[in-house]
Amino acid sequence: MADIAHHAPAFDAGVFFPRPASFEWTSATVDTATAPLLARSAARSQAWDPEWEAVFGPPRLTEAERQALGLLLRPRQLAVGELVFRRGQAASQLVAVLDGAVGLGVAGEGQAFHLERNIHGPAWLDISSAWVGGGHVQDARVLLNATVLELPLEGLRQLLGRFPDLRERMMRALAQAVQNLTGATHDLMAKDAQKRLATWLLSQRSDACGGDVALKERKRELAAQLAITPETLSRLLRGLMSAGLIEVKGYSIKLLNLGALQTLAHD
Repeated sequence: MADIAHHAPAFDAGVFFPRPASFEWTSATVDTATAPLLARSAARSQAWDPEWEAVFGPPRLTEAERQALGLLLRPRQLAVGELVFRRGQAASQLVAVLDGAVGLGVAGEGQAFHLERNIHGPAWLDISSAWVGGGHVQDARVLLNATVLELPLEGLRQLLGRFPDLRERMMRALAQAVQNLTGATHDLMAKDAQKRLATWLLSQRSDACGGDVALKERKRELAAQLAITPETLSRLLRGLMSAGLIEVKGYSIKLLNLGALQTLAHD
């Protein structure tokens, strides 16, 4: 960030994700009851990769679930700038980001891209459009080299009838997506930019980083999430640093006063 570079030289440069580990494909078999339902997918799919587990979250999938999903999931390796899907494009599959980052927004004329929010893997990118039966409502463009997983809805429907726990898992994922969007909408309508930034900082705390915030986004990506300009973000960060609430150090933000940040976020 240019105007606070002396505090955080690495922040403006962005954070580069490590290269994905080489996939070690493992063979899998499917029980006779599931195989006929997935024959078409099996012909063009890979075996289950252990790294895919992160997209589905805890608890661990059963071996039968992994085998069945392995016949459906389609991995795609995409480079920076590539489109994952277009706004209005027919949605026949659920889409997740395994690693890297994908931005959601609107691609204008001349390929200009207005970023609205970004998704870092592992996470669902679009878990709802296929169920509605329409098209994707946003354009999705790769921000950092990414592995994208596609899960065809037609095949997933058949698995949900066979695996009740998987059905419950997918319902929770849909509910979480709705809750996240509801919270984001509330913040935009009820909180000013400073409160939104404080809320974001508190929500991003990581035990792995000692309770501080590991920066994954470039300045423009974080600003887009908060619905502010990069210049406004710079000003707000300077204000929080001047007030002694945060300290930007390399690729992390140290939260110096949690109580004050919580008061700022909720007042």
